[in-house]
Amino acid sequence: MTDPADPPGSLFGPDSQFHRFFNDPRWALAVVRATVLEAAHPQVGAALADNSTFVMHPWRRLRNTLVSLQRMFGPDEAVRQKEAARLNRLHARLSGTDARERPYDAMDPAVRAWVVATLFESSVTMCRLSGQPLDRATTERLYAEFRAFLAALGVDPDHLPATLPEFWRYYDRVVEEELEDTEALRIILFRLFDHLPAPPLLTAVPTVWAAGRALAGPALGAITVASLPEPLRRRAGLPEFPGAQTLMQSAYLATGLARFLPDGWLRTETLIDLVYLSPDADGPHAATLGALRDRMRQAGALLRLAVPFADRDGTADAAGPRSAEAFFTEVLDQTGDGFVEWPDLAAMARELATRLDLEEPAETRLYSAFADWWRELQAELDTDGDGRVSRDEYARAVPSLSGPALIRVAEVLFDVTDTDGNGVIDEAEYRALFRTGFHRTPEGTAHEGYTRGAFVRDFLAFMTGRRRSTPYDPLLADA
Repeated sequence: MTDPADPPGSLFGPDSQFHRFFNDPRWALAVVRATVLEAAHPQVGAALADNSTFVMHPWRRLRNTLVSLQRMFGPDEAVRQKEAARLNRLHARLSGTDARERPYDAMDPAVRAWVVATLFESSVTMCRLSGQPLDRATTERLYAEFRAFLAALGVDPDHLPATLPEFWRYYDRVVEEELEDTEALRIILFRLFDHLPAPPLLTAVPTVWAAGRALAGPALGAITVASLPEPLRRRAGLPEFPGAQTLMQSAYLATGLARFLPDGWLRTETLIDLVYLSPDADGPHAATLGALRDRMRQAGALLRLAVPFADRDGTADAAGPRSAEAFFTEVLDQTGDGFVEWPDLAAMARELATRLDLEEPAETRLYSAFADWWRELQAELDTDGDGRVSRDEYARAVPSLSGPALIRVAEVLFDVTDTDGNGVIDEAEYRALFRTGFHRTPEGTAHEGYTRGAFVRDFLAFMTGRRRSTPYDPLLADA
């Protein structure tokens, strides 16, 4: 086996086994499977249920995960160290207790080792299920890379066994003794797949999306369940439908065939960008996306004429006004549990810090400002004293949102954007915020300078739900 103590660069970069898998279409199925195995761990499942935005914003979560993996497995050691530090800061903020009062901590090294283990095992399994099992040398190389990944995160790689035979015994033990039928596992398998929100590209054609999802959602769920270890399926009471094993193997085989397309035809980052970005995005694909969405809108109109298919999403006209209830659901309730709590505002801070690639001091200021806003919201809107804000409580007190703490959030964003500190956001800084950070073409211009007052007013107009069409909407409202 490759020695995990080898220089980090020897296990990362374009020559790594992981890099070869990254653009392999089978890996999409493997990542979904790995996510379910992670969610079945009680600590990971509790952290996901309490803090994650994967229910309301799965496409955003997927994109962020893939970007992070690219940085961690890329050739640049400085980028890897910076990303590892960011991930550690993010996970250090995720701790609490589950429904059975058991503590969870996202920085627990054994838990982080299990997350890495699921990615490795699912990568090996995807090759086996598609009829292309890895040879021993390749498997050992891949395992060394994932142990190096764990070490790059600052976790002792010995939290994963040193050899492959020991790893398989460790994996079987965790599956047999530690995995559970968690709430997060059930949400992924029986809610997310059936109610997966449309990616930004397809929000204008909800009927087309709902029609495709009605077929693909249950199939993806059946494929994922059939690929899971039998002890987990048994303990969680997961039903395996007749023919599910055949469907699962056929799916892996079919996606595996795409590997034989010419190099460059399938690139994960390109596909994610095409799905995630919308036609008003800034970039070379904007015109293509706009034309594609127009075609899809036409297809949706024809489908509605041919098949009276109800729009289960009830998607509103993006150009129309957004009600207080809609703003609550689309923007404030980031975790999708029907309430606003600290994890929802923390998710906003996390997304802003991630997109703007903030360093530690600025990131901490942003989180602190959002924490102050949460305390302000709780004091003003939590009328029944249950420690959270319901949709009705929010709708009754919308004017109370724009308090001093939210103004401080806006001012922190202004400060990190005004990189030269002259008190005005010039055109270059404006583009860095909205085009580089948010991947959107800015509304208006900043040729004459964007003052602190104007910036704060625009941000407050969005965060209090008074304005729908702003550059922030795709950042915090899109799935």
